[in-house]
Amino acid sequence: MRFDPRLTRRRFAALAAASAAVLPGFSAQDETGRLRRADSFFGLHFDLHPNEQDTVLGRDVSEDLVERLLAAAKPDYVQYDSKGHPGWLGWPSKVGPSAPGIVKDSLEIWRKVTAARNVSLYIHFSGVWDTQACARHPEWARVDKDGKRDKNQTSTFGPYVDELMIKELREAASKYDLDGAWVDGECWATNPDYAPAVQEAFRKATGIEALPKGPTDPGWLQFLELNREQFRRYVRHYVDALHQSHPKFQIASNWLYSTFVPEEPTLSVDFLSGDYLGNASISTARLEARYLSQTGRPWDLMAWGFQQAESNHIGSVHKPAIQLQQEASVVLAQGGGFQVYYVPSRAGWFETSHIDVMRRVGEFCRARQQASHKSASVPQIGVVFSKDSLYSTTNKLFGGWGSATDSARGWIDAVTALQYSVDVVPDWKLEKIKSEYPFLVLPEWTAVGEALKKSLLEYVSAGGVLIASGAANAALFGAEAGVRLSGEQAVVEEAFLGGSEVLANLHGLWRDIDPDDAKVLEQHFAGYDTRSGGKPAAVARKIGKGEIVLVPGPAGIVYAQTHTPAVRDFVKRLIAPRFRPLVEVAAPPTVEVVLRRKSGKLMVHLLNNAGMQVAGDYATTDFVPEVGPVTLRLAWAPSLVQLSPGDEVLTPFHNQLQGKGFWEIRVPKLHIHSVVVVEPAAARML
Repeated sequence: MRFDPRLTRRRFAALAAASAAVLPGFSAQDETGRLRRADSFFGLHFDLHPNEQDTVLGRDVSEDLVERLLAAAKPDYVQYDSKGHPGWLGWPSKVGPSAPGIVKDSLEIWRKVTAARNVSLYIHFSGVWDTQACARHPEWARVDKDGKRDKNQTSTFGPYVDELMIKELREAASKYDLDGAWVDGECWATNPDYAPAVQEAFRKATGIEALPKGPTDPGWLQFLELNREQFRRYVRHYVDALHQSHPKFQIASNWLYSTFVPEEPTLSVDFLSGDYLGNASISTARLEARYLSQTGRPWDLMAWGFQQAESNHIGSVHKPAIQLQQEASVVLAQGGGFQVYYVPSRAGWFETSHIDVMRRVGEFCRARQQASHKSASVPQIGVVFSKDSLYSTTNKLFGGWGSATDSARGWIDAVTALQYSVDVVPDWKLEKIKSEYPFLVLPEWTAVGEALKKSLLEYVSAGGVLIASGAANAALFGAEAGVRLSGEQAVVEEAFLGGSEVLANLHGLWRDIDPDDAKVLEQHFAGYDTRSGGKPAAVARKIGKGEIVLVPGPAGIVYAQTHTPAVRDFVKRLIAPRFRPLVEVAAPPTVEVVLRRKSGKLMVHLLNNAGMQVAGDYATTDFVPEVGPVTLRLAWAPSLVQLSPGDEVLTPFHNQLQGKGFWEIRVPKLHIHSVVVVEPAAARML
């Protein structure tokens, strides 16, 4: 159920109240008193990836240490290490190879203290990636295209999952009364398998004898899909097996049903999760949180508590609490849960300073839990995410996709910099929810397919506004947008746009177009002279009750890679005349606005991303400057407006602008994340 601004107040309140109900099939707590993952909000993740060189595993783990950490951070759950990518188990096992350096059973201690505090305990467990399994049983390993056995990746077609993985998980679940597992090294560590069994399965499915080794070989896309389907079977198999033997055991396969595997959720995993890292992680979290919030499944995202700069060899640089709070706010604003990842010492010790950071991050999240957790979107602008394009053009099974998703990330970042609330709209969900969005953006995907094109054109004809961006989409939608394609193909070229303080550099792949029935909105130029010789950079045409805007160049990709104000201004000139937001916000471009609803209330999340970490040379930050005042304008009269955390009452003022009345709300200052709670949550009548 999504927000429709045409709903009456009474109808909206009823629907919003229904959407706030606890997910069916889940109770807040089980008989142990511990929260189910579907109702958990804040957690901690610790892994060590035990290896053969360890000599002190668990030595410094004590009930006192665990008690101090839990008392300070107050998590709903902890994910502690059990098996990392090397394949050694971190507990004394009768099933799999235990690491040789176990001094003390860490899981036993963690379970004892977490159980006493009603804190759920999950394990970090590496699935597909198991180096020891490949070394001990080479026949379990994936075969690469050259016929060599993989040293790290097990075969999802092979017996590893039954002969070792499920047995290890069952032993741990029983021995430690675990609440579940966060299975790592999964979709992102899975590659095409050329084992003899795969060749036979492929031959039966396609009639092609030889396995293709690249995109120019016959059956390449079918081969990739065969491997994807086998990964689905593999996950389904071990999840069902664990649920059968341990019905309360809850499982996530890391990054499943995120942008890494952008499919409609069908497998019975209990929750979705992923760990985001690297430079500009706020930008990454914006995309991932918005995607996960559309899945209809319980979800959380994990921020690394440290940075590993790619541009140097310094190693781990730990993030101050304020940086993690800023990263957390992006996740909380989308209604999800949040967790932080730390690596203890090899002996299991946590520095007091790290525990204090966990405490401060936990307090920040808890203060916003009531206003954020399990909220629902108020559809405004949607950015279409194309599984079909990724699966048919990247030559990979699953993500991370690298720069292939830059176009979507760039458009999301540009729209948020304009204080518009924006969602990700997965292509598999588009048909169900497109009518709820007054404005959609199709980024520079290169192969979205005819079905999606048809759906978007129907959306426009019914009254929606669509921006279709990129050279491929210019060719796909050119006829409907009222343009003729010129030249035989798209070319990479210099492209400069005026209209801002400085020229906007949109260098990249452009498709030349000649407008027929389309109106030219913007032009791009080959150099620093915009007096003549311009080519269309954006055109518009009415279709039915709506409008399509065609941008035949790389706007989203360029913004993702540069975040220049001039490109942001170009995007604003395209959107502003065609879109009236439910809530107008006047604030600096560092302020991100997210509209959500919960318990019949409109939640206007205000996020201050000033000073966010973006480069390895500046790996961490401990200062976020306040901004303000921030002004909100509503088209209806609220009866109560409060600022959360703190429940400070804000007084709306009625004003007139160009003959139209509106109610203005002033937030004097914004530090990291505040929520303006508006009652009633009724939109203007259309």
